Parts: sequence; C-alpha cells; structure tokens
Amino acid sequence: MASDLGVKISAELVSAVRNGQPGDQTVARALLAEEMVRLLADSDRTLAWSGNGSPRVVMVVGVNGAGKTTTSAKLAHWLASQGRDCLLGAADTHRPAAQRQLATWAERMGVDIVGGEDGADPAAVARDAWTAAKSRGRQVVIIDTAGRLHAKTHLMSQLEKIKRVLTEVAGKVDEVLLVLDASTGQNGVAQAREFCRRVGVTGVVLTKLDGTARGGVAVAVERRLGMPVKLVGTGEGLSDLAVFDAETFVRALLEDGPR
Repeated sequence: MASDLGVKISAELVSAVRNGQPGDQTVARALLAEEMVRLLADSDRTLAWSGNGSPRVVMVVGVNGAGKTTTSAKLAHWLASQGRDCLLGAADTHRPAAQRQLATWAERMGVDIVGGEDGADPAAVARDAWTAAKSRGRQVVIIDTAGRLHAKTHLMSQLEKIKRVLTEVAGKVDEVLLVLDASTGQNGVAQAREFCRRVGVTGVVLTKLDGTARGGVAVAVERRLGMPVKLVGTGEGLSDLAVFDAETFVRALLEDGPR
C-alpha cells in the first residue's frame, strides 16, 4: 500500500497514527483508517451538470488498458438508471475493436451510438455525436476516447483537439473523467497530472477494484493533485459502477484482500 500512496503521504499517516499513541495493532489500524478517511472526506464527488442546456458532455480519457470503453458503457447504464437518456460517441477510431465493443454494449442497453470510419478524425466523431444527441433530445453524450500514454505529446494534442471541438459546439465540457487502473500505483499520479494539465480532468474513475487489494493511488491523486475520485468500477458487468465512498474504500483497502 505504501508504494501506492507515496513516501510523503505514507509518512503523514504513520505520524498521525503514532501521535494517537495506539496501545495495540487493532487500535493502530483503526487510527490509520480514520486518518485515511479524513484525507478523503472533503472532495466533491458529484458529477457536474451546469445550466439548463442539453445535452451535457462527458469525455472519458486515460491510458491504454485502463478500462475506458467499459467505463463509458457503465456510465451510460448508471445515468439511465437515474432517468437520463444518453448517447455514446465512439471516438476511438484507431482501434476497431473498441468501437465494436462499445456498439455491443450500446445495443444491449438500447442506447444510441455514433462512431466513425476506421482512422477518422476523433474530434469530428465527437462533434457528430454531440450534434446527434442534441437533435434526438438526449440529455447526456458520453465520448469514449482512445487510450494514450500521457507522455506522448502528439496523442495528448489530439485529445486537446477533441475537447476544443466539443467546447465549440456545446459551450463547455461538463466532465472530463480520467479512468485509472487501481493497481497503477504512483505512475497513476503522473498520468493524472499530465491529463489534468492538457485537458482539465474534473474527476477520476478508479477501475479494477475487484481484482486487486491496491488502490492507494486514489488517496495520492486526491491529496497531491486535488482531483476527486468520483466513481469506482468493481467488475465487468454494466451495473458494476458506483459512487466512490471513502469509508467503504478505506475499509477494503486495509483488509489486505481483493474487494
């Protein structure tokens, strides 16, 4: 867990536990949990829906393999359960498998999807998706983008273009959700910092919490970057998405076993 949290935050937690002068391991563990929850307590985890215009715009971004496409589908399903009609934009035009996967999810959910030809301009697909969502009266358009290494300048520039085009047609992008693999560790902080710098990330979706006892990167991202973890993915099913709950997360993180 220390490798996920980073040296500075780990040291802060150790100091706080020592200051509590625990009499045994059980008390020390309780103090640690209390301090970790405190670190996560003040973040605003609500999804931002500003103004009365429609459709709202959500961009889903992240590195390869983090689970963006599945998260996009889960998010559409989750919002639909709240009575929000969604449209999915398949802007990962360089990976046909991603478009097919998203189309399969969309068909299963009965949700509209707009994609493009292989190799098409992702920003154009994003624009077409928003236009379709508006003309069809959808409340939310979710744009699934291609995975990209945060250190690859040209790929990050492409992501900036997608956001710029969406801002031009929609007025603003309501949410830019960064999908982070829970087992990423400290590299997740570097990812989050660069994505935030380039496209203004508004929140994190922490994925793959079902298969790892790690996930301390959530604490590190919030503490060091002020970037709230808004949602968590706990499985591959459409319903395996939930609002991040600090107490539940910390309890699972300290159990030393898979969630």
